[in-house]
Amino acid sequence: MDMEHVRCLIIGGGPAGYTAAIYAARAALSPVLYEGMEPGGQLTTTTVVENFPGFPNGVDANQLMADMRSQAVNLGADVRRGAVTAADLGVRPFRVTVDGSAELEADALIIATGATARYLGLPSEQKFRGMGVSACATCDGFFYRRKDVAVVGGGDTACEEATYLAGLCRKVYMIVRRDVLRASVAMQERVKATPNIEILWNCNTQEVLGDASGVTGARLLRKDGEVFDIQVDGFFLAIGHHPASELFAPWVATDPEGYILTEGGSSRTSVEGVFAAGDVQDPVYRQAVNAAASGCRAALDAEKYLKR
Repeated sequence: MDMEHVRCLIIGGGPAGYTAAIYAARAALSPVLYEGMEPGGQLTTTTVVENFPGFPNGVDANQLMADMRSQAVNLGADVRRGAVTAADLGVRPFRVTVDGSAELEADALIIATGATARYLGLPSEQKFRGMGVSACATCDGFFYRRKDVAVVGGGDTACEEATYLAGLCRKVYMIVRRDVLRASVAMQERVKATPNIEILWNCNTQEVLGDASGVTGARLLRKDGEVFDIQVDGFFLAIGHHPASELFAPWVATDPEGYILTEGGSSRTSVEGVFAAGDVQDPVYRQAVNAAASGCRAALDAEKYLKR
């Protein structure tokens, strides 16, 4: 059987992948997109998206992703269920394996596999995901105006999220495992200068507490053995993200965290003909609108490469 040949292959079905497919389809690149294990990407773990431009009343996250997918399909993109499970970027055309069996080759490759937030791994945390448990303060903080929330973490991200939330919420608890913050001095100063942030030192979360309406609090364990509860409506994780780049790391250059490195403001990776878009190459902004914009860049870069 002949191996399937694709001009432009897009891996990942989030805002970056779908937008890349929209642009690649309009450029007549006959793109094929594999959506992966989580069609719609990280965005589908939230409920209402209020900060995507063009939706004055907000938009349901799943609806937004379904619409982006339909738009790509309507323009001629071949969007498929299935996950890429192996890749060889050391050959031309590039080779990938889908779902462990089907093989295909591609002239240009757009990696839009995203990143996943790190969670603590508590069953109660999974139970209340989207019901008070969140990994994105800028996405969901707005829903907790004048309420009390907790932020888990002691690095720069946790300090940023806590100060952001402090501007919206009545009170912000920072749950910090150690007796110091890992964050930069400037970020630490900002947290300490914010009166409605209280740092709970030497604390681990034992359980997220809640009822049918969502999160009501958290049970914490202090290093000295004391167990105590705090009352909060929102529980925010800020302990880092993990980019889904392992399959491609043997070939494309990544930073120490695993984010794929791209040249300048482009989507070009260290391998000619391989482009990266969205959160797999963005440790800084991590917003849907930004991922969509980088998907556009990747398709335009791929078009230029293929036409050459």
